[in-house]
Amino acid sequence: MHPIERRTFIADLGRGAFALAVFGVAACSPTGQSTARPSASQPSASGSTPGPTNEPAPTASGGTPPSDAPPAGAGVSWERVDLGFVSAYILVRGSEAAIVDTGVAGSADAIEASLGEVGLDWSAVGHLILTHRHADHAGSAADILERGPEMIGYAGAEDIAAITVPRSLTAVADGDRVFDLQIVTTPGHTAGSISVLDASAGVLVAGDALRTEGGRPALPGAQFTDDMDEAIRSVAKLGGFTFETLLVGHGVPLEDGASTAVAELAAQS
Repeated sequence: MHPIERRTFIADLGRGAFALAVFGVAACSPTGQSTARPSASQPSASGSTPGPTNEPAPTASGGTPPSDAPPAGAGVSWERVDLGFVSAYILVRGSEAAIVDTGVAGSADAIEASLGEVGLDWSAVGHLILTHRHADHAGSAADILERGPEMIGYAGAEDIAAITVPRSLTAVADGDRVFDLQIVTTPGHTAGSISVLDASAGVLVAGDALRTEGGRPALPGAQFTDDMDEAIRSVAKLGGFTFETLLVGHGVPLEDGASTAVAELAAQS
């Protein structure tokens, strides 16, 4: 596990930006490490950034992204891109992929290297999903969208105005589907925080709605969370789904009985 030794967050609030915090002395890995995992069949419960004008793009109609969806029921495999104190994830289905989160600015090369390790390149990536606006998760979004000019970017509507990218992001809402992945709104860490569920594979990507510590799920760090009460309600919401694998921005993945552990955390919080 890579402990959180340094956290750098830049929040772009409207038209003004300020540095929130810099902690620790260790720099994050410049190249990153990746870990591939196969999908596993598991049932589930339930199913913009501004362009130059800072106007959000319309939401995907009926929860369907404006692109061809992969075959339903084909679970993803996943690749962790370990960037030192934060992780991005590549979700692969067949010869196509979606990227969830991007790490800090300068992480695109590490993500590109991880794509190569699973035999793909940018042309295979149709979707970039940002779990929230913080710069350790969206810091390389602009670079990645430049490398994949046909790629569509997505984020929660409330966070879009604070994410700087070269073209509009698509706002997603609870129950929308992107790349046959279910969007689950999980506000609290930020107002627009989202998580991503693949019911077929039993995989949840939670961004910073959860972290892991000592092999167990944990609440997001209070010092970086907008509304902890709301964040705890989002953890309880996630605990109502069924998934074996939990992928988080900070901490190592949990690959067995993850939803049960999340439900237990919610009950204790």
